Amino acid sequence: MSRVGKMPISVPKGVEVAVSANEISVKGAQGTLKRAVSPLVTVKNESGQVSFVATNDSAEADAMSGTMRALVANMVTGVTKGFEKKLSLMGVGFRAQAQGTKLNLQVGYSHPVVKDMPAGVKVECPTQTEINIRGADRQVVGQVAAEVRAIRPPEPYKGKGIRYVGERVVLKETKKK
Repeated sequence: MSRVGKMPISVPKGVEVAVSANEISVKGAQGTLKRAVSPLVTVKNESGQVSFVATNDSAEADAMSGTMRALVANMVTGVTKGFEKKLSLMGVGFRAQAQGTKLNLQVGYSHPVVKDMPAGVKVECPTQTEINIRGADRQVVGQVAAEVRAIRPPEPYKGKGIRYVGERVVLKETKKK
């Protein structure tokens, strides 16, 4: 059996976990998250512990029990603490500005790029070259951060572009005559 799938999730105070036949919902201070439950996994919610058991002995059911456990653990973390991705802009004249649910980027194109944030995701810019993306759903926060980075990924010669904080860009040597 999956080692991850064997470990139960302890539900902290202020978090409600509701399990129905084909859906699990987690409600907390940061919001409510819902996810469909795989038919290969049985979910049990008893006395502040959520456990996952594979319905049969197949390798697929075993793997799905660990996957479901990890996804629900991320849901519980998301509604209690939330998730955050930090991006930084590197380049002369590169600026970011958060306006409500929109992110305005000036990253070297002839026009400003405007990115709309999906529901449940907040964006803020402490400085003109920093972007913080926050939300309860880990997958959505990571996807939005990847989409923002894809607007102008770091180029390999000078390192200009949008990168994750802490990301290391390996610079290439320029062509010699």
